[in-house]
Amino acid sequence: MNRRTLLAAAAFGIMSPRAMADEVVNMRDLYEKDLSFSGYALQRQGQRIAASGFMAPPLKAESTFFVLTRRPMAVCPFCETEADWPDDILAVYTKRTVEVLPFNVSIVVRGVLELGAYTDPELGFVSRVRLTDASYERA
Repeated sequence: MNRRTLLAAAAFGIMSPRAMADEVVNMRDLYEKDLSFSGYALQRQGQRIAASGFMAPPLKAESTFFVLTRRPMAVCPFCETEADWPDDILAVYTKRTVEVLPFNVSIVVRGVLELGAYTDPELGFVSRVRLTDASYERA
C-alpha cells in the first residue's frame, strides 16, 4: 500500500489508527522536495509511526539514542545545524538502553513522530525530525 492509498483509507475510516501505525513509512515521505515537512508528516505529528532503515553507530555507549539511516553507514552522519539536516535520517530516542546492532542490519523502528528543531541537551545532537518513546526490531 502506498502513502496516498493509506491516507485515503484513513480519511474514509477504512483503516484503523492501529493499522496505520503498523504501516512502515519511507523517510523521504516525511519531506517535500524543498525539505519542508510533508502533509503526511504534519498529519502524523505526535502519533506513532513506523520507519525502516539501519542503525548508525551510536555516539556513546549505554545510550537511549541512535540515528536511523536510509542506507547502511559505517559512521554516523551527524550534523552541525538544523539547516544541514538530511532528509534520509531520523533521530531515535528509545525507551531502553540501545542494544547496538551491526550497521548493515535492516530494522523497523516504531515511535512517536516529533517535528521541529531540537538540540539534545546531553549529546548536543541537532535534529529536525525524531521518533521518541521508540522501540525497534530486526526487519
